[in-house]
Amino acid sequence: MTTQSTEVILQSTITCPECDHVAEETMPTDACQWFYECSSCHSVLKPLEGDCCVYCSYATVPCPPIQEGKSCCA
Repeated sequence: MTTQSTEVILQSTITCPECDHVAEETMPTDACQWFYECSSCHSVLKPLEGDCCVYCSYATVPCPPIQEGKSCCA
């Protein structure tokens, strides 16, 4: 029997599509992050069409609301 973990992961690795810089970040739990400034090239990332936030577009782990099966920014 398998049990599904309900623990929300807050650490995610975000990759800049402009310069490929990788950064480990802690995602906010109380707000969507619509913009993210790359610490290397200073490009400002915005979510791709259809995604709710920059973590859902450019990171290894989706934002906390999506992990919980909820709508982000609702």
